[in-house]
Amino acid sequence: QVQLVESGGGSVQTGGSLRLSCATSRFPASVYCMGWFRQAPGKEREGVAVISRLRGTSYTDSVKGRFTISRDNAKNTLYLQMNSLKPEDTAMYYCVTHAEIACPGLSATYTYWGQGTQVTVSS
Repeated sequence: QVQLVESGGGSVQTGGSLRLSCATSRFPASVYCMGWFRQAPGKEREGVAVISRLRGTSYTDSVKGRFTISRDNAKNTLYLQMNSLKPEDTAMYYCVTHAEIACPGLSATYTYWGQGTQVTVSS
């Protein structure tokens, strides 16, 4: 069973920054697509950013230029650096990875999901 453990969420004011981390038990994590999704109350899950060995990085339009996804393969850890945060970024953020090497991109069809970490941005 693949484990994904998120950390780094919290409460910040508009314009602030947070860095989310996701430690995975999967080895080698670098072979597989990994990403971050979020879900706000009353809304559907939304793909935020993904990183793939073959396709590089992808972001949803609303976070381009503000969020950066990266990973440290030596530590088997995925990151999401979030800058210039806005109240509309408030959500539960989930780390994901897939059972297959083929990457689902920003669609919510990933096999493995973490428990989530809450991000709250106040105005």
